[in-house]
Amino acid sequence: MCPGNENARRRMRPAVVLLSGGLDSATTLALARAGGFDVFALSVNYGQRHGAELLAASRVAGVLGAREHRVMRVDLAGIGGSALTDPALAVPETPSTGIPITYVPARNTMMLALALGWAEVIGARDIFIGVNAVDFSGYPDCRPEFIAAFEDLARLATKAGVEGERFEIHAPLLKMSKAEIVRTGLGLGVDYSMTVSCYQASEDGRACGRCDSCRLRAAGFAAAGVADPTRYM
Repeated sequence: MCPGNENARRRMRPAVVLLSGGLDSATTLALARAGGFDVFALSVNYGQRHGAELLAASRVAGVLGAREHRVMRVDLAGIGGSALTDPALAVPETPSTGIPITYVPARNTMMLALALGWAEVIGARDIFIGVNAVDFSGYPDCRPEFIAAFEDLARLATKAGVEGERFEIHAPLLKMSKAEIVRTGLGLGVDYSMTVSCYQASEDGRACGRCDSCRLRAAGFAAAGVADPTRYM
């Protein structure tokens, strides 16, 4: 990076962006960059069966201009209770009612906690997460009430918060349809062929085309009226 660009980045506000490697988080990172933030991307290896998304996250962070990309580990597979962490539980391939078995207990809480810790250390007061409460699978930690509650926690549970600093949890996709997310990302130059959203992607990132995540993603591209760049098995 040339000195001029480095000086410009120093004037930008730092932000931690949770980056799974999927469509939503890639769009969120692009929105943070477009908003003038110096992005520190954070991915979490939590024992998910679809590890190809972490490789996708690395690609996305590099192409979309994150200053740094870290992968942290949390053993949510040790907790179990989700088809995304327990190979004995099958990923559903038909729509279901209620909160599906792909819900990972405490996942977004853990991820935001890691992001909050890193943000406090680097002096960032902004955290971005790509949760969505419109086209989603019914997960309780994707709701606006959860985001608001975590902001309150950040104020109470950190040195910075106690000393009067305010953390803001940005969830820019919260009320957007999947088609709106796709159009927004394309407008910001996101190459969605880099991303992996499938709950049971192959090692090289090919999608099953049958799980909830694949169905929502494909429907989003169709509703947006653009070609689906996803690589399927």
